[in-house]
Amino acid sequence: MPSHFSRRSLIRGITAATAVATLATGLAACGGDSEAATTTDTAGTVTVGRVSNGAAEQTELKVSEVKSISAELPAAVRKSGTLRIGVGALPDGFPPLAYIGDDQKTLTGAEPDLGRLVAAVLGLKPQFSNATWENMFVGIDSGKYDAAFANITDTEERKKKYDFASYRKDNVGFEVLKKSTWNFDGNYENLAGKTVAVDNGTNQEKILLEWQTKLKKEGKSLTVKHYQSKNATYLALTGGRIDTYFAANPGVAYHITQTAKSPNPTRSAGTFSGAGATLQGLIAATTKKDSGLAKPFADAINHLIENGQYAKWLAAYNLSNEAVGKAEVNPPGLPLDNS
Repeated sequence: MPSHFSRRSLIRGITAATAVATLATGLAACGGDSEAATTTDTAGTVTVGRVSNGAAEQTELKVSEVKSISAELPAAVRKSGTLRIGVGALPDGFPPLAYIGDDQKTLTGAEPDLGRLVAAVLGLKPQFSNATWENMFVGIDSGKYDAAFANITDTEERKKKYDFASYRKDNVGFEVLKKSTWNFDGNYENLAGKTVAVDNGTNQEKILLEWQTKLKKEGKSLTVKHYQSKNATYLALTGGRIDTYFAANPGVAYHITQTAKSPNPTRSAGTFSGAGATLQGLIAATTKKDSGLAKPFADAINHLIENGQYAKWLAAYNLSNEAVGKAEVNPPGLPLDNS
């Protein structure tokens, strides 16, 4: 994400975008760090979307250890039999990515579920700790966590301290009423004449205002609206006062699942890289630099891609539009002047 829009601001955007459809249960415990209960599966299976309170379609996936990949693990991790995973979802969680499920104890969401899938391929037992965003990185630095799965953007600045194994596109997206025929189609010129709502102080606002400036130079209009609350934004959408809402894509994906059975269901009208036009932003598993974990993580994710579990994981959370074709170790990230 651009430098003056921190990763925390994106998470706030995801959380805010889901506020109207807040889960009935508490999303996370208070404090700086907490051990989160994990689901128990039978050997060779991982159930994604469990206790998700409607944020995902529960899906049982067959996943077994791949010896050739687990052999790549550092000896200490392999011998421990445990993969210690940090998730920065305190205090409020950010569905559908990471939050406390409807049993009020289990850390669920797309991010911990991928951690569980990767651990299964590596023949390890996942052990989760839910922390604040800052303490999650402290946990990696100190060796308390082997890795973090928490919607972390790959940036060149972070590569000074961490290694990455990419697994999902870092996208922002457009939400429209399901009956709308408008689509973004990756072209800002399709916004000409439209009225778009966006949250103040977010990365997507910066992108949208840049497009507004371009359109103005072309003699075209783009009306940008800000609302005091998510409820007001969604009311404006259903009432036809705006054409679309531009928000963090995972938040859009989550809200779509919440409106599916309502009188005014919504849908995605397209996505755009959160890194801007010149680079596809990427979300990545994050490890301490030179820990030796990034390659086995990437190989495990590629195994999941090749064998279909990856696509089913994303589909369960309505995040198929963030799929990558291949996991990479330390791919190009946001540049130093835009990290």
